[in-house]
Amino acid sequence: MEVTGLAAVLLATALLLVIVSAVQPVARRLEVSETVLLALVGIVIGGGADLVIRSTYTDRLAGVAGSAINGVAETLLDFPVSSEVFLLVFLPVLVFQGALVIDVRRLADEAATVLLLAVVAVIVSTATIGLALLPFAQMPLIVCLLLGSIVATTDPSAVAGIFRDIGASARLTRLVEGEALLNDAAAISIFAVLLDAVTSHQTIHVGSVALSFVISFVGAILVGIAGARLMLYMIAVLGNAPAAETTLTVALPYIVYILCDEVIGISGVVATAAAGLTLSLYGPSTFRPQTWRFLNELWQQLVFWAGSLVFVLASMLIPRLLVGMTRWDIVLILIASVAGLVARGMVVFGLLPILAMTRLAPPVPTPFKVTMVWGGLRGAITLALALAVTENQHVSTPVAHFIGIIATGFVLITLLVNGTTLRSVVLFFRLDQLSPMDQAQRHQILSIALEKVAGKAKEAGEELGFSADATRSVVDALEVRSHEEQSVNTFDTDLGDRQRITLALITIANQERSILLDLFRIQGLSRAVMENLLRTADAMVDGARLEGRFGYTKALRRRLQPSLKFRIAQEIHNRFHYDRPLMSCMAERFEMLMVAHLVSISLNRFLQERMEPMLGSRVSEIVVEILARQRKMLNEALSTLRLHYPGYAEALENRIFRQIVLRLENQEFDTLHSESLISDELFRELHRDVERRRQRLDRPMTFNLRNNVEARLRHAAVFEGLPTAALHDLAMTTSLRFPSPGQVILKRGHKVHSVFFVSAGLAEMHLPEQDIRYGAGDLIGATEAMENRPMPGSVRALRFSHMLVISAARFARLIEDYPVVRANLQKLRFQAEEKEPDPENMDGTDEEAADASIMLDSNLSQVGRE
Repeated sequence: MEVTGLAAVLLATALLLVIVSAVQPVARRLEVSETVLLALVGIVIGGGADLVIRSTYTDRLAGVAGSAINGVAETLLDFPVSSEVFLLVFLPVLVFQGALVIDVRRLADEAATVLLLAVVAVIVSTATIGLALLPFAQMPLIVCLLLGSIVATTDPSAVAGIFRDIGASARLTRLVEGEALLNDAAAISIFAVLLDAVTSHQTIHVGSVALSFVISFVGAILVGIAGARLMLYMIAVLGNAPAAETTLTVALPYIVYILCDEVIGISGVVATAAAGLTLSLYGPSTFRPQTWRFLNELWQQLVFWAGSLVFVLASMLIPRLLVGMTRWDIVLILIASVAGLVARGMVVFGLLPILAMTRLAPPVPTPFKVTMVWGGLRGAITLALALAVTENQHVSTPVAHFIGIIATGFVLITLLVNGTTLRSVVLFFRLDQLSPMDQAQRHQILSIALEKVAGKAKEAGEELGFSADATRSVVDALEVRSHEEQSVNTFDTDLGDRQRITLALITIANQERSILLDLFRIQGLSRAVMENLLRTADAMVDGARLEGRFGYTKALRRRLQPSLKFRIAQEIHNRFHYDRPLMSCMAERFEMLMVAHLVSISLNRFLQERMEPMLGSRVSEIVVEILARQRKMLNEALSTLRLHYPGYAEALENRIFRQIVLRLENQEFDTLHSESLISDELFRELHRDVERRRQRLDRPMTFNLRNNVEARLRHAAVFEGLPTAALHDLAMTTSLRFPSPGQVILKRGHKVHSVFFVSAGLAEMHLPEQDIRYGAGDLIGATEAMENRPMPGSVRALRFSHMLVISAARFARLIEDYPVVRANLQKLRFQAEEKEPDPENMDGTDEEAADASIMLDSNLSQVGRE
């Protein structure tokens, strides 16, 4: 019985997937690009199917066999694949996954280079190839330019695959992958304009085209970001639902692509790339680690299927597209290929140095440039665009014939010539070798690690009862390798202290990120808090890489500064006396500080146990000092909050600890189940019990912003003798402020509109003749408010502080209604003139702790100079 219709298509697709799965290991064994081999397989399948249909040999076979072979051949030749299928079904998957795996922060450093390669290179290639073909092709300029736009889009999948296989430079791979995100969008946008001009016979206006191009790009970026952020918000609302979260990510690229491409009329490729980059940036802090890992694995599998089928199906069309090719067509293909290579070379060698000179992008070494020029392969998207032209009924037959043959030949040359030799080019320039720093670190790590492995291997052999003869050769080989690595180890001589400190801080920041992701597995921790901590951990990596320990410490201080969301909530609280946004921000800040404190403890242990043997004691001491300063700032910020909100602090600690204990329970049950000590039924019941108790912890905690405020006012010397009712009214009508170190509270020369009561913390006003410090219980700006004169100097917070803000008018009424406050102020001022303020009594901390934060700015400046 002959298989026809949908069943035949599904069967053919399944057989193609079988072939694809066999291609991957063969390509690795032959050391050729998987993409090139897939293209060859597709050509063989397409050509073979056409040969079977034309041959009469199958007709002479037995009925069932001949009919089956002819049926398969016909199905392959008539496979329901078109340019629309390529662009709507496969392209969103390829673009979205390409964006998802890119490190956005690393890519941001190369933004100018990527935009140059993705946009300028496409325009230059389109013009160069079109003008090169014009004298020889006997076609109008607009048709030649149309062909140029079709072959201008590069396909980096083969290039990136080769780079990953041979361990090429991460920066080189990043440049190629980043180019791919916007390269297709630029080429498809130009292609759409030119195809419309060819079919409608209208003149192109460069100005309007450029404007629509910019609008399309910017609009698509906004739509992609908005779509991704909306999806992330939905995930936060859904809670812990891994299947639903993963499903949303599969739907996202198709929604933004089709919405932009078909409805709005802007670039769907750019929108898909923007959505993928947004998800890559915020995904690790939004999804649970296990969900994020599964999601990436799922998308890798999807892109393997999509990418492989795209190349096979597109390559199957090559024999059909090359029908009627003449010798002159071969000449035109060679002209186009040379012109494309020259155009890419002009951009890479001509414009990249200008970017480096203007410091818009880091310099690109010459070996990188040569590899990028030679690696401009074309692939499935070029074939899909060529197919779109041949399928268009408004395009004349000569034009369709010209486009189909030249574009297909161009793809074949880049795949069979550039694709097969690119590996040799990379190896020739030694782009697969480690940097000097990585090479020195490799010897250091191997010399230490192999020594430990040898000791553990010897113990394992004795414990397992293996004979000494059976284990001796293995242990001796490990020891020999360890000695060899020690003999060539130049870690101490090749890397100075500054480089090793930078390396240590980068490692510490990366380890902090790993610890945070591990903590994120504890369900119940705030996604917003984890997003902030992960983002700042990445900022610390960048800061350490660019500016060493000064950059690391600067990024750490920014973590502890109030966020934009916090400042907006503070302003709403001050102006409208609406506390809910600020209470939410304070609860998040409390949790952030608590989690950061837990991480800092783990980092200190990691440094002592794992990094000190590699870095040496001298460098470790410096890093320990930096981490100690980090813990001191965290403790200072936490102690200020604990002082005013002790009940909430205790409840939060209890909640986090219970979440940790529940996770430990789950891990213990997993271990018992894996060792077959408990049944499947009991295992599921135990997990359900843990989940029930965990869900009770999901209830939001209540944060009382004004908790303990009245008590602090009651014990303040300046308000001594004030009636209880007046104290209560004052506590309820004041605003709260939480200044960070260095933040300006009142500016010099400005009229005082608010008086600040220091509930906890430390501030200072710098005057030419003296520095005036304000500690717990002091009023800032009170004298100036009473005497209606501007501040003689600017007041800055020296520590994390908790202050009550009283409007100047409200303070004037308070003094008028209760003269005891004025008397208390005069008494305190007299005492201050008699005796300097004692930092010990400012907020219950010793003088050393108070002075530590005062010296922080000078220490940071010293670090920067070093």
